[in-house]
Amino acid sequence: MEKSALVLVDFINEIVDEKGKLAGKGYAAFVKKHDILTKVQTAVERAHVNRVPVIFVNVSFRPDYSDWPEDSPLFGAAKKFGALQSGTWATELHSAINRGEDDYLVTKNRVSAFRNTALEAKLKELGVETLLIGGVATDLAVQSTVRDAHDRDFKVVILKDLCGAANDEDHESALKLLSKVATISNSSEVEELR
Repeated sequence: MEKSALVLVDFINEIVDEKGKLAGKGYAAFVKKHDILTKVQTAVERAHVNRVPVIFVNVSFRPDYSDWPEDSPLFGAAKKFGALQSGTWATELHSAINRGEDDYLVTKNRVSAFRNTALEAKLKELGVETLLIGGVATDLAVQSTVRDAHDRDFKVVILKDLCGAANDEDHESALKLLSKVATISNSSEVEELR
């Protein structure tokens, strides 16, 4: 059986908590409406029981923003608003999700979980061939990560019930496009998380 890893992207306070600076974008409301944090926690617990490695990938920028992409349409205003700053509540994993002591944490400063991170090296070290991916936003971080994973020859399963976007249309549209490079499933349907 191929070895899988559960990769969870950007379940940080700034993005998925109603008090986060990006709450106005709709991500926190979507996550709440679809009870995604509860489903993520259940998947993490199942992964632990089944000895599936869990890797959290969180976006953040240095306190001085020296690693921040100033001209990015997505991240360009982060410095102005003091958003996504490392070492703060904003970039911590949401409290509804319990990170196990053996779970891995990877920090990124771009959209994809692979860009300038140790994610690929960690996956290879663990012997992982299949990525079970959830995250926010489906049409941004998840999409970029899935496409990068595909091009690095990983098999990818997107856990659609563990993904969130600004709205249902963005979520569904991204999943439709990603079905060309990945399998789309619910976490409860994936053998490793049953």
